[in-house]
Amino acid sequence: MAPLGPLALLGVLAAALPGLLGAAETPGNSSSGLLEFSLGKFRYFTLGKPFPEEAVLRHIASNITFIIFQVHSQYKNVTVSFYKNPPPDASGTGVDKGLVSLLRPDQSVCTWYVEASEADNVWSVAIPLSYSEKDPIPGGCNLEFDLDVDPNIYLEYNLYETIIKFAPANLGYTRGTDPLPCDLGTGLDSRWRLEYDVYQYFLPENNLTEEVLLRHIQKMSMVSQVEASGFKVATLKSSDKTIVYFSSVPGQGVIYNVIVRDPFLNTSATYVPAHTYACHFNTILDNCSSLGRLSTKVFFTIFAILGLFICFFGHRFWKTELFFIGFIFVGFLFYIMITRLTLLQYDDRLILTAVAGGLGGILLVLVWWRFGLVLICMLYVGLVLGFLLSSVAFFTPLGDLKIFHNDAVFWVAFSCMVISVPVIFIGCLRILNILACGITGSYSVVLAIDSYFYTSLSYITLNVLKRAVNTNFNRAYTSVPFQTNDFVILAIWGMLAVSGITLQIRRERGRPFFPPHPYKMWKRERERRVTNILDPSYHVRPLRERLYSKLIQFKQLFQEEEAAGERTPLLL
Repeated sequence: MAPLGPLALLGVLAAALPGLLGAAETPGNSSSGLLEFSLGKFRYFTLGKPFPEEAVLRHIASNITFIIFQVHSQYKNVTVSFYKNPPPDASGTGVDKGLVSLLRPDQSVCTWYVEASEADNVWSVAIPLSYSEKDPIPGGCNLEFDLDVDPNIYLEYNLYETIIKFAPANLGYTRGTDPLPCDLGTGLDSRWRLEYDVYQYFLPENNLTEEVLLRHIQKMSMVSQVEASGFKVATLKSSDKTIVYFSSVPGQGVIYNVIVRDPFLNTSATYVPAHTYACHFNTILDNCSSLGRLSTKVFFTIFAILGLFICFFGHRFWKTELFFIGFIFVGFLFYIMITRLTLLQYDDRLILTAVAGGLGGILLVLVWWRFGLVLICMLYVGLVLGFLLSSVAFFTPLGDLKIFHNDAVFWVAFSCMVISVPVIFIGCLRILNILACGITGSYSVVLAIDSYFYTSLSYITLNVLKRAVNTNFNRAYTSVPFQTNDFVILAIWGMLAVSGITLQIRRERGRPFFPPHPYKMWKRERERRVTNILDPSYHVRPLRERLYSKLIQFKQLFQEEEAAGERTPLLL
């Protein structure tokens, strides 16, 4: 074969360059007003106002029946439509939006229009995905939303839960034929045979950048990638409501997607993935970049200092530990009560909780001082430890079992686990007390860390608190990410707990199990002082005489001193 000349070589490179670029993620901008796409290839671009950009897909094969075109941005809305001036049922606006293009028999080119809805310079990523006639059509039986065929996942969130909704799918069909009716029969030849797998994917913790989001959302767009990267939360039948509830995790990026499957033909298709951080990027209150309130930081920092002291010295300083336990017990119950019964702001509730918890701690100390009932005090200690251990158990995948979505079953099982801890340790109360000091005291450090840096370990107790406060939280899936930061903080928690328990066990070896009854000791000491005349305290004057003497000394401070010399007249 003869060698190519310079001009021929340049021609070959020019012809091969588009193919090389199309094999990778394609960066782009909208300066030319035309965005060229390839099937299954992501493209980055920047949208500006006020003119829509035209997105074109060419050379569509004849065996492709429909195409889902989807666009994603971080928090600025984008509008995608079939026309430059679309009607409401031909466009969608949001941060994760897509359209289904049902192809005509001879159609080989698709065109969409994309524009920034509210802001300028919106960094976005888009991709067209193709499906054949055997694949189910996501949103093909939509009766609730605006689009005729709606492949989008609609997402809402509040402080407690995140809700996703989507329209039911329909069976696929060939080009040029009419779609199958959605509600005619429920047999195997209808859309009622379809199943829906709901997937969840967590973004890296403490990362709110749009580059990370747009890169990771590519892992949740196609069927194979969703199955490989996402975590399957639930499988819904066609008879189930197409709505799923999750626990809200403010400040943590989460991507949701749904794969609709046709088990009869063994085919599948994905909806348009939706993401949320359960917070706002463009507001002052509850902004994603500043979620931690000052009141929360102050409260949990002081709480952690006290907890750290209890972790290492709680059994020795018995009264301080009782104050700590009483504070937790009363404060937790009081916060639930005022949250369910009042409409107070968060800071007001936190202040009242601190006051009520302090009173509860003082009350438990007074009960011990006056009555000296070790068994009663250890009951509260055991219940607090049991609550934390039970919360840890339901923090695992055990808590997401369908049976525990029933409130009665959950609270009975949870309460039994809580009560079992003081019952098991009824014969070794000192060990129970030291374990409670080490585990509970060290966990307060985890809560303090969470007020400054996000960690999923705070949801060990927060999920239980949400369920106690919100009556609808039982329907939510409570899975949270467990990433590098959480492993580090878990290691810190474990190290503190083991160190505190070991130190207290070694130090208390050979000592009495618990201190003596304070009231009896005080009463005995008082009687000893009264009867023992050799005790210097026996000769102390009564309190009334001592106060009267102090009052006279105080009055003398304001009296003038007498002049020196003779003051009486001489007798002549």
